[in-house]
Amino acid sequence: MPKVVAREGESFQGTLRRFKKICEKASLLSDIKKNQYFEKPTVERRRLLNAAMRKALKQQRKIARYRKSV
Repeated sequence: MPKVVAREGESFQGTLRRFKKICEKASLLSDIKKNQYFEKPTVERRRLLNAAMRKALKQQRKIARYRKSV
């Protein structure tokens, strides 16, 4: 769990802002949301495979766009 110590003369809002930023960098909220419900292993595999396919297609489009411009 990230910890933040308030600096001298720092407002509560400033300290809270730093804490939220540290939590965001540690990706705590996304982990909590991901583990909120049980996901069957097959569903997880399918989701990861679809994400990998989308990423590959995006990369191919980017390369094709670059080749057209050159």
